[in-house]
Amino acid sequence: MDVKKRQLVTEETNYSSRKIDEMGTEEILTLINEEDSSVASAVKKQIPNIHKAVDLIVASMKNGGRLFYVGAGTSGRLGVLDASECPPTYNTPSDLVRGLIAGGNYALVHSLEGVEDNENQAAEDLVDEKLCSADVVVGIAASGSTPYVVGALKYAGIMDAGTVSISCNPGSVISDYADVAIETVTGPEVVTGSTRMKAGTAQKMVLNMLSTTTMIKLGKVYQNYMVDLQASNEKLRRRACRILSKLTSVSESVAYSKLSESEWNIKEALVMHEANVSRSISRKYLEENAGFVAKAINSARREVD
Repeated sequence: MDVKKRQLVTEETNYSSRKIDEMGTEEILTLINEEDSSVASAVKKQIPNIHKAVDLIVASMKNGGRLFYVGAGTSGRLGVLDASECPPTYNTPSDLVRGLIAGGNYALVHSLEGVEDNENQAAEDLVDEKLCSADVVVGIAASGSTPYVVGALKYAGIMDAGTVSISCNPGSVISDYADVAIETVTGPEVVTGSTRMKAGTAQKMVLNMLSTTTMIKLGKVYQNYMVDLQASNEKLRRRACRILSKLTSVSESVAYSKLSESEWNIKEALVMHEANVSRSISRKYLEENAGFVAKAINSARREVD
């Protein structure tokens, strides 16, 4: 692939910051903040493509598929971060959303710049994960040309899996290998080529949108509360109590009792309270309505009536 012919705006000079080394601290901070303010609009322009990506991921998961984020360096770490936060936030199986970074777990806390150049390694990593046609692979690279990410998308294509690319340059290489190409063009960085800055922020925003919207579409959210969270420690149990209390207008002590009865399953506690049914009945209607709380409550209420 001829990267030189591609427009790498992320590597260009930012003329607003040419004399940043001579600026005072507050002036530097103000400039960084001003540059960061442009990121949201760059992401907004890509909402139609982000929409397509969400639909692809949701359809995949409804068909038993998994989501893989693949990247190197900052991009890889952001993918691993988003993936690792899905189980506690949405009670997803640990293998439903997976983050793969060039160089493996060691690269999460150590700089291993050379590993991103190994295009074949990505395919080997996905083979180890038993990638199949039901899955979706999201390749993340600010430059849009990282060989490890290119290799992942190529292999996903061979396996007939869904493919999404996230880059910060127009007409990027990885876009050529994606069913859906998301290009958040954030422009030159304040420190030239430091794509952990605006480009990284844009990638984090897109990943937040992909995973959050997917989980909402899968029934993991009721109103605007994370009702599928794992109440695995005291902080999260307190949060579960607050959620149930706010949604049902009961005291937190009553909410604690209901949650204890449901073994800290907020969804089941909600249906139990709102429809005045037993835990077994609440579980039945949640299963019949694919975990969507509002639908389960309505179904349970009809049975009671």
